[in-house]
Amino acid sequence: MSSSSTAQHFTRSATIRAMLLVLVGSLGMQFSAVIAVGLFPAFGVLGTSALRMVIAAVILLVIFRPRLHGRSRREWLGIILYGVAMAAMNAFLYLAFARLPLGIATTIDFLGPCMVALLASRRAREGALAMVALLGVALIAGFGGALDPLGLLFAALAGTAFGLYTLLAAQVGQSDGGLPSVALSVTVAAILTLPFSVPVMPLVRPEHLLALLTSAVLGTALAFTVDTIAGKLTSARVLGVLFAFDPVVGTILGALFLNQLLTPIAVLGIVLVVGAGAGIVWLSGGHGPAAKEPASPA
Repeated sequence: MSSSSTAQHFTRSATIRAMLLVLVGSLGMQFSAVIAVGLFPAFGVLGTSALRMVIAAVILLVIFRPRLHGRSRREWLGIILYGVAMAAMNAFLYLAFARLPLGIATTIDFLGPCMVALLASRRAREGALAMVALLGVALIAGFGGALDPLGLLFAALAGTAFGLYTLLAAQVGQSDGGLPSVALSVTVAAILTLPFSVPVMPLVRPEHLLALLTSAVLGTALAFTVDTIAGKLTSARVLGVLFAFDPVVGTILGALFLNQLLTPIAVLGIVLVVGAGAGIVWLSGGHGPAAKEPASPA
């Protein structure tokens, strides 16, 4: 990778673009979750998640037509691990959705990327912003009442996979493979979840197709693609903070579409999370190689 492309990671404009991409991915992921909850009675939780993965894999393979030859062992390892993280994150998160409010599940899920941001922080202010985001999601999590212990476990496991996903989104995004590698990773995830998708395929009816396709496109194909593009523009530690959009969007959509209560405490949490995201964007400018480049002559 050239020094100029590396420098791009330190610019504020690149971080803003990454933030907008992550927001698009979060909206797609959470809207798809709202849709997918309605499919649980027909296909089960894991069946619904796995069917979405198969559909998304087919779509991405057709769009990007990734090559199989000429990839290094390291590149294939990243692709496979990214696919494993995708499969685990989706499966456990959907199991959590079946037992917890959307905002609660995505809040606990966010702890994975938040820990990535915290552990990878290079300066005290960045670590402080990660802690602010963590406090915000803790406040968001406070509105759900009695919580299902198994649901909490599933959400925690999803968060562990989300932390790995955060690291790999940056690695795969900055690799030479780019978006075709994402298509292969989603295919890996679809293969891993075939034991759950194949048994329910005969249950698919015409009335299910629109919801399945919409959920697969928004929550898998689109979300994974834009997250990887964001990983090309910034680092894993910045992505870890930007992924705080997930609990914010999940909480709002849960309140709007699933009648899940949004209290003033949750609103305060949302403000803290958004503030942390704005702070990390601001701190991404004014230092690093890009900041030292002289302006072009007029």
